[in-house]
Amino acid sequence: MGKTCPTYRMLLEDEIHTWATFRRALRKEDQEAFDRVMDMIRSHASASSNAARLNPFESMVMAVLVDITRERMDREKCQ
Repeated sequence: MGKTCPTYRMLLEDEIHTWATFRRALRKEDQEAFDRVMDMIRSHASASSNAARLNPFESMVMAVLVDITRERMDREKCQ
């Protein structure tokens, strides 16, 4: 049997794991912010898997930008 290609979610979790030492070096409150960013990324995993980028980091950055922009737009609507 041949190897199967890893799913985007598998690649994403691998990429997040590579940032573990960076996370550990952050202050406690910054670790919480880091975890929030990773949750933002995970929440857009389905869309990112459709982007079919060779480097999962590109989709991760775009997911965070979309989430931050959406939050900002929501705040502006409330004002």
